[in-house]
Amino acid sequence: MEQKNLKIKGIKVVMVALLMGVLSCKEAPKEQPKDVETAEVSAKATEPFFKLSLAQWSMHRMVREEGVDPYTFAEKAKNWGFTGLEYVSGLYYKELQAANFSKEAMAAFVEKCNAESKKHGMQNVLIMIDGQGDLATTDDKKRKEAVENHYKWVDAAADMGCHAIRVNLSGSKVPNEWMAGSVDGLTQLATYAKGKNIEVLVENHGGLSSNAAMLAEVMTKVNMDNCGTLPDFGNFCIERTKDGCAEEYDIYKGISELMPHALAVSAKSYDFDAEGNETKLDYPRILKIVKDAGYTGFIGVEYEGSALSEEQGIIATRDLLIKAGKELN
Repeated sequence: MEQKNLKIKGIKVVMVALLMGVLSCKEAPKEQPKDVETAEVSAKATEPFFKLSLAQWSMHRMVREEGVDPYTFAEKAKNWGFTGLEYVSGLYYKELQAANFSKEAMAAFVEKCNAESKKHGMQNVLIMIDGQGDLATTDDKKRKEAVENHYKWVDAAADMGCHAIRVNLSGSKVPNEWMAGSVDGLTQLATYAKGKNIEVLVENHGGLSSNAAMLAEVMTKVNMDNCGTLPDFGNFCIERTKDGCAEEYDIYKGISELMPHALAVSAKSYDFDAEGNETKLDYPRILKIVKDAGYTGFIGVEYEGSALSEEQGIIATRDLLIKAGKELN
């Protein structure tokens, strides 16, 4: 009897072992076919090395001339194929200035922008700040006022989950004075922004800020990890007259000098030829400079032309970026 029970137990053990083996075979993940793996690798290889954001300035005529609500920015940007948003402070000044930039008005601005970006699954990237005073003025008091005028925008950017604000370095036209004012103004502002985990970025935006070598030197002197550049593909005119640009910095040299300090990048465009290439800017050449610098963040589309509608210009710039970016892979 004991021998019979042992035999039955042995059979049960074997059956359990067999059953476990069958189950493990069923649960074991199937190996990916080689052609699927190859397709995935190929797809990644054809993706551009950057992410796409839209600079709200690209639709400033829609807002100012056509009455488009600036709070539709997230919805429109998503429909145009972008994932990141670069706000322009000036497009909201009508309501904010009327309220004297009160805490309540700024909080309402932040709340509305956050609601829209969340609703449409968009990422708030940065806010471009204009009209808040000269950060590079020689007047210490005015420079301090300009710095403090930017605090509310640092706070807004932090509350919106942005990584940065973009500022201008306007002030003296005398190189050594501009340099000293720029370093002081940026150091003050970046020190405040650091406590909010926000970066302060300077765009080449006319005047001495469009002298890339000088702007790069400012960054070296400030020497703070949350203070950097936002190289714009255009905007290298140092001195402008009524007849146009009297002195322009070399575009490709300038971008190369600014990229080591870049924490964001702006893809300016003006006009396009029949093949979809920008008529003034060599996008493949510029993107190679950007990629060689190791940049993989957002590139913001900023159409500033007039031959196309703003929507057409935005889409043309987007398509050119994607095309030129893929060709670099």
